[in-house]
Amino acid sequence: MPVTERALELATTAAQAAADKKAQDIVLIDVADQLYITDAFVIASASNERQVASVVDAIEEALLNLPEKAKPVRREGERQGRWVLLDYIDVVIHIQHAEEREFYALDKLWKDCPTIPFVDRDMVDAGASQHDSAPGAA
Repeated sequence: MPVTERALELATTAAQAAADKKAQDIVLIDVADQLYITDAFVIASASNERQVASVVDAIEEALLNLPEKAKPVRREGERQGRWVLLDYIDVVIHIQHAEEREFYALDKLWKDCPTIPFVDRDMVDAGASQHDSAPGAA
């Protein structure tokens, strides 16, 4: 069974919040067919502990601001700031220091699962403004 609409909403909102805080290599993975405990993973990298904390804060705030608020049922790793896991039941979010991301390679571990498309809205906006200012643009 593919990812639920609620999981998709949580995952894309979390991914955009991470992107807004300049997280790198944001990946959304549909694990619904492989795990019964969650539907999707969001994995993102940050370059240092401070950025990990900033990304985590932004994600928590964004999910609390949804029409149907979401709070994590479990949070792990905040003290070290190298890999923070936020468990929202439908979605598990991993914000990792770049070194942990490379070492633990969650992306490779779940490579057989389909990814969920995500495009940072700032990239879409940037593409639109470049197109609007192109010669001959109407």
